[in-house]
Formats: sequence, structure tokens, C-alpha cells
Amino acid sequence: MERVRSAGACVHSALQLKNRLFRECLAEFLGVCILVLFGCGAVAQMVVSNTTRGEFLSVNLGFGLGATFGVYIAGGISGAHINPAVSFSLCLLGRFQWKKLPFYIFFQTLGGFVGAAVVYGVHHDGIHSVDNGTLSVTGPRATAFIFGTYPAPFLTLANGFIDQLIGTATLLLCILAVLDTQNHGAPKDLQPIFIGLSIIAIGMSMGSNSGYAINPARDFGPRLLTLAAGWGTEVFTAGGGWWWVPIVAPMVGAVLGSMVYELLIEFHHLEAQCRQQQLELSEKSKRASVEGQFM
Repeated sequence: MERVRSAGACVHSALQLKNRLFRECLAEFLGVCILVLFGCGAVAQMVVSNTTRGEFLSVNLGFGLGATFGVYIAGGISGAHINPAVSFSLCLLGRFQWKKLPFYIFFQTLGGFVGAAVVYGVHHDGIHSVDNGTLSVTGPRATAFIFGTYPAPFLTLANGFIDQLIGTATLLLCILAVLDTQNHGAPKDLQPIFIGLSIIAIGMSMGSNSGYAINPARDFGPRLLTLAAGWGTEVFTAGGGWWWVPIVAPMVGAVLGSMVYELLIEFHHLEAQCRQQQLELSEKSKRASVEGQFM
């Protein structure tokens, strides 16, 4: 029996990933995969049932709960960015290493692609019953918007850019507030829930223009899936070439939201500054004491 346990332990040890960055990337991959599975899955259920088994509220709940469980899945391993815009803004704030950024973005996007592929597999027959097998990007039988975001008919690219910028800035404001221990913040175990609630709130207040991607991986990964699955290159030309807006605008918006919170809230935490000053004075006192012993 002991030999069996020993052999099992050896196999377990041999299969464990030793590379920390790779473990973090896999956590990001799975976190985004769950986000897209719940979020785009909710959109698919709404579309294939003709809103009888889903509506705009259920879509918001799907993305919010997907983000919540995505953060729970990846939080203890990678910090659960599950969004390239979040990773990028944390690099600018000095809270994340630049050298890790390309790896995180790649695996986050891959997670979006795989999550969308799972949704397509689950709802394959329903999707084709709606579009009659034509896989349309635009028109009355359009189904590509189940996966990627597309602008409403009235929306200009400029207004869409502002929409995505403000939405992502709001997301970063909420995330930084939830994580801020010098503010009210939230208990660590409850932080994913409040982050998910912020996404639901953003969707319910800013989701009608284009589907509120506010996450390049959540949009670009599934968009690549629609290209590969047969929707064609129109997924990149529809909406006046909309595809780049959910990539660029969230990155800019994340930086804006982070800067606003840093400059208006976090920069002015007096308690943290006093603690830092006390720590510096304590270190100086210790050094002076040690130097005095040798004089």
C-alpha cells in the first residue's frame, strides 16, 4: 500500500507544472473561458429561443457571473485579470510585470476563443435553426453577435469608441475600489462577487450601444472563432470595420479609469502615507542605533 501511495505521489509530482508563469497563463485561459462560456452562452440561449428562455437581463447576469467565477478560478494563481485591459493598466501602475503581459494577453485571447467554441458546440443546432445555415453577420438572421460585439445601427465609430472607453474606465474604477484596503474595499473572499456585480451594472446601464465588450479577449477571441467557424471575413468588416474598437478603446479606458482612481482617491490615503513615513523613521532609527554601537 505504501508503495502504491509513493508511486502515486511520484506521478503527481512529475505531472505538476513547475513553471509559475505557465501556471498563471493557464489560470487566465480558464478564467476567460468561463467568462465567455457563461456570457456568450446566455446570448446564444436568448437568440435561439427568440427571448423565451433569455433576455437582456439574463445576458448581463451571464457575463457578471462568468466574471465572478472566472476570478474565483484564477484569483489565487494569477491574480485573475481575465482581461488584457486590466493587465495593461496594472503594468502602468507598477503592479504587474511588463514581461508577463504578452503571455497573459495571448492566453486570455485563447481562452475567449475556446470558450466561444464550446458555446458554438452546445448551441450548434439552435444557431443553425435561426440563421437557416447561412451563418450571417448582418441582417434579420444574423448570429455572429452571439460571440463578438457589433454596433447598433445608429452608433457611429466615434460614439462606440467613447462607449467602450467609458465602460472599461468604470470597470477599472470599480475593481480598484473593491481591492483598495485603505478604502472600504471588500473582504478578499467576496471581491469576485463585487467585481461581477460591477459588470452587471455596466451592462445594464451601458450595454445597448454595442454589447459592452470592455474586454479585448472577450471580443477578439470569439470573433476569431466566428471567422474559423464559417461566418467569413465580414466579422472584421461589418459595422464600418468595428472590430478594432473593442480592442483599442478598452485599453485606453482601463488606463483612464486607473489614473482617475489613483489621482482622486488612492494617492490621498493619509493613513498609508503615515505608515510609510513611520516605517522609514523606524528604519533610520535602527540604522542609527547599529552605527552607534560601533562608534
